[in-house]
Amino acid sequence: MRRLPIATYLAFPLRLTADGPLTSGRGDHVKQQIEQVLWTSPGERVFRPEFGAGLRQLVFEPNAGTLWELTRKRLLAALAEALQGEVDPRTLEVTVEGQNSDTGEIAETLYIRIGYQLAALGRREEVLLPITLGGGGANG
Repeated sequence: MRRLPIATYLAFPLRLTADGPLTSGRGDHVKQQIEQVLWTSPGERVFRPEFGAGLRQLVFEPNAGTLWELTRKRLLAALAEALQGEVDPRTLEVTVEGQNSDTGEIAETLYIRIGYQLAALGRREEVLLPITLGGGGANG
């Protein structure tokens, strides 16, 4: 049985130590790539203007069902492109929720869950990202 070589990647955000730049393994690298996609706004990178999902803009939006679906679609498109080769695209799942599961009321926090399978390792991973919104509830 042939084993994949252990790959190391520059950690994000880039941090330097006396021994050189910090590195991360494949699983952490993919999670760091996801962070980059989520927090980078389209047009922010000069040579890749299409890169990013622009989640910073969500903090000013009302927390409502239409926002959740728009966010889910935007994230699926941005992540599928950015994670090519690292993640099996058939396994990429994005769910966006903004309701308090106990009461059913709209919460101030939007929860983004991203599930995927690492293509090279076949291992399932998941990232949960809570985002506090400033726009209030559906009427806010």
